[in-house]
Amino acid sequence: MSESTLSRRDFLRLSGATALTTTLTGCVGYPPMAESNPDLAPPPPQVSDTSSAGGYSGSEKPVNSPQEALQRLMEGNQRFAANRLINPNRTPERRAAVARSQKPFATILGCVDSRVPPEILFDVGLGDLLVIRSAGEVLDEAVTGSIEFGSFELQIPLVVVLGHERCGAVKAAIDALEHGGGHQGGKKKGGHGAEPGDLGYIVQGLRPAIEKARSWGMGDIAENAMRANVSLTVQQLKKSPVLSAAEESGRLKIVGARYDLDSGAVEMLFGV
Repeated sequence: MSESTLSRRDFLRLSGATALTTTLTGCVGYPPMAESNPDLAPPPPQVSDTSSAGGYSGSEKPVNSPQEALQRLMEGNQRFAANRLINPNRTPERRAAVARSQKPFATILGCVDSRVPPEILFDVGLGDLLVIRSAGEVLDEAVTGSIEFGSFELQIPLVVVLGHERCGAVKAAIDALEHGGGHQGGKKKGGHGAEPGDLGYIVQGLRPAIEKARSWGMGDIAENAMRANVSLTVQQLKKSPVLSAAEESGRLKIVGARYDLDSGAVEMLFGV
């Protein structure tokens, strides 16, 4: 399927995201402060135009391709690791500009781990990244549909699946599988290792990567499973009709990476 043949109707049918698209594009909710109480609303600041590709303005070069998006991310991470942050796009003017529209230049699928905040470790600001986080980067329909939304609706040129060192979700899934947990649904009654609630979904999502890491027979199983999970997740995303059409056209690149908790550095693993 080519990008040219992928209509909006096709996208909504494939992703089942009619409600998602309405919610994310409209963000309907409480009325703005100016509408609910005009006396409390400050006047909007005067801002310059930031409608260029990539959401950047002023002296910053626009992002027009997957390669440029990846370069922007890695330059920001190098600043973070070297403790030379510039904290771009975090001013009141930037906030006002992106309140009107957004043009993020990359999508980051990362873990929920509190030590891995993408905007900080890539040294970017408001409106620069579309960030989606789940434990162990486990995919489901909502996660995949959100990534598809970024590619199809916002024309984001880069998707990064970001695993990280000493991932707690991977370690917990390994422990659950080794101690008799990890059954489908994670709701085995009684006995050691049963996961409460929907934690079993996370274990099942990570099981293929853990089994692949075990087959390697050497090295740290948690580290290997994290790397295997990044690779498998990249491969799974590439099977999405929405994302594969964008990749085939050259408009999108899907890559995998690893974040080092100790050094602060991001290492590219797959798809570069």
